[in-house]
Amino acid sequence: MNEKRELLRHFLAALAYRTQKAVRGAPAGFAEFGAGNQIRTPKELVRHMTSVLGYARTFFLGGVYRPEQLETFEDEIQRFHSMLETLSDHLAAGDPFLKELTEERLLQGPFSDAMAHAGQLALLRRLFGDPVPPENFIVADITSANLSPTQSAPVSPDAEWPEAPKISN
Repeated sequence: MNEKRELLRHFLAALAYRTQKAVRGAPAGFAEFGAGNQIRTPKELVRHMTSVLGYARTFFLGGVYRPEQLETFEDEIQRFHSMLETLSDHLAAGDPFLKELTEERLLQGPFSDAMAHAGQLALLRRLFGDPVPPENFIVADITSANLSPTQSAPVSPDAEWPEAPKISN
């Protein structure tokens, strides 16, 4: 496998990690949280992320990809991680692109789009009143061998968190 594809596989692992950081331990009601002004709910956002990555998959398999709504947030999250694994497998196998595409365009298009949505999930979590603690992502335990929903805990959470929710006694 070439270095570009290995880097894309690591990017998918970072996407898995950051998405799980944003949804792990979310309180009840978060999946259906509507921030207003026709903003996608977290559940809708994860389905959209799967759709964006499904579009990327069409560059290996052809066809179209339009995911149907699943019943639960957990089901949507599981399908998202399965799509990450599918794409990583295509990259690892060296599968050729069916259309004119480069690794760079795959990164600048659907892969980056999905990562932006992982950030939106974190922002929605903050707006929901349950912000995700910050950490140093450079030292996070991220590996292309793990694209599952079971991601490592933060290795280096920020010691100071000035905007942390206040705990009332």
